[in-house]
Amino acid sequence: MNRPPIDAETNSPEYQDQVIQEKLLDAEIPGFQAEFDPLEAERLGAFKEDALSEEDALDSAIDQTAEVDDERG
Repeated sequence: MNRPPIDAETNSPEYQDQVIQEKLLDAEIPGFQAEFDPLEAERLGAFKEDALSEEDALDSAIDQTAEVDDERG
């Protein structure tokens, strides 16, 4: 994937904050679909990890199977 060269000015936190603020204002316009790249979304806190662990997911599947067996008699 070809990426444009990183400009020191556009890579500054102040510039990035300004871009995010403008996108947030755009997002308030009904019907407008503002797009945020993954880094911008992460800075806004959009990706809080709260998924089940693999172990918890497996445990819950076993519980569900046991409930189905109990209902069937």
